Amino acid sequence: MIATTTVRTANSPDGTTISYHTTGTGPDILIIPGALNDAGDYTALATALATHFTVHTVQRRARTGSGPQGPGYSIETECADLAAVRAATGARYVFGHSYGGLVALEAARRDPGIAKLALYEPGVSVQGLFPMDWTAPYRRLLDQGRPFDAFATFAMSTGPAAARRNPRWLMAAILRLAFRGAKRAKIFQLLEANLHEHEQVGRLDDSYPNYREVSADVLLMAGGKSGLPHVAPAFDRLTEVLPSARVRTFPKLDHFGPEHKGAAEVAEAVTAFLLR
Repeated sequence: MIATTTVRTANSPDGTTISYHTTGTGPDILIIPGALNDAGDYTALATALATHFTVHTVQRRARTGSGPQGPGYSIETECADLAAVRAATGARYVFGHSYGGLVALEAARRDPGIAKLALYEPGVSVQGLFPMDWTAPYRRLLDQGRPFDAFATFAMSTGPAAARRNPRWLMAAILRLAFRGAKRAKIFQLLEANLHEHEQVGRLDDSYPNYREVSADVLLMAGGKSGLPHVAPAFDRLTEVLPSARVRTFPKLDHFGPEHKGAAEVAEAVTAFLLR
């Protein structure tokens, strides 16, 4: 049986509407999407979790159904949005992927009501290992109306080593083939938001000692095929400072493990962690 999904909204303190997609029955859990992602990318994960949980997948700002990032956007804005959805749902469990994992960590250190965090390769930068030198050319390319070149610049700078070896024209051609139709339109819609979100990653570089304040039990997950240079150092520092954390690696998955083909495997690990 296919689980029914209901779209609901909450109002953030600044009045911005935040949409979230609800499915399943059981204890409530929030899914926080990464950059260049929206709730639709986590449908398979939400469906797999829905056999044990009521799953609320947040449409973060700049996504369809939610308001814009707005002036003064920051990680604090995201935390306020998450708090609004948590208040509406009563959820005490949170799953965050990539930038969504960073949002979840920042929210949990402010909100002791979050009891458990499951994080897949959260976007935590240590010693500048999450590169930010792409942001200026990316901004120029967006202003010039060259979204694929901007996307390629981002992918080459922040992706695994194999991506960084490609010339930009080749990476742009690869992305043109890989992203078509509605998927391409969504990426283009989120390119501006992607810049502002990653500016927050850079702003929070080496702020990991703050996560000593997280009272939640934490599961840190990573893909064995991720190849992202910032992940291992971030996990080392997080396991040092988080009061309660364990690590799980999925040998066959990459950074996009929670999406699509890896969703069932990730959901199984998250379910075991939350229900133990």
